Amino acid sequence: MSIQAVLFDHDGTLVNSEPVHLELWNTVLKTYGVQLTEQQYKDLYAGVPTPANAVDLVNRFGIPADAVALAKAKNLQTAKYLEQNSFPLMPGVIQTVSSLHQSGLKLGVVTGASANGVRATLGANQLESLFSVTVSGDDVMRSKPEPDCYLLTLERLSLKPEDCVAIEDTEHGLRAAALAGIACLAIPTEMTRNHDFSLATAVLPNMNAACEYIQKRYLAPALEA
Repeated sequence: MSIQAVLFDHDGTLVNSEPVHLELWNTVLKTYGVQLTEQQYKDLYAGVPTPANAVDLVNRFGIPADAVALAKAKNLQTAKYLEQNSFPLMPGVIQTVSSLHQSGLKLGVVTGASANGVRATLGANQLESLFSVTVSGDDVMRSKPEPDCYLLTLERLSLKPEDCVAIEDTEHGLRAAALAGIACLAIPTEMTRNHDFSLATAVLPNMNAACEYIQKRYLAPALEA
């Protein structure tokens, strides 16, 4: 079985952004006398889009604010961070992206978050030219775990689900890919190790292992043919 494209999640997959997001959420929540522990963030909020997190935070902690306003405040903090920084890349990303691009595969970023983080990542690391498409939560009505962002990516690439493999680090992202009919490799992080990855084609320890898996499982048969 060969493929034509590899679709990467952004937060937690291409970049180690979850610790930063925890800090940014706590900056917003400080106004309301609420602070999340790392364990709370891992259990409840890692890998979940900001609007959904805002709804849960308002309900769980009785925050006297509208969830839409809370999400807007978090997005503002994220934008301020990205004006001065980009999220640090996960280990093995540069090598993997370069290797898969050189193999002739199309590459995409499919994130449930806003597009500003993706732009900062690709720009800061000179990766824009290696990616054929980026789709974010800004482009769809329903973010992950719904499949809309993956379905839009397939449409923009003019590919079928079986032509692609996705790489995700969360249960939400994995479910989105699965609902779109796309095989998905899971790379759990310290923030998401407690997630359910039963829908994954394979659960792998890191990006280098994912690259090797793709080359052996999806590219080697095509080369031999």
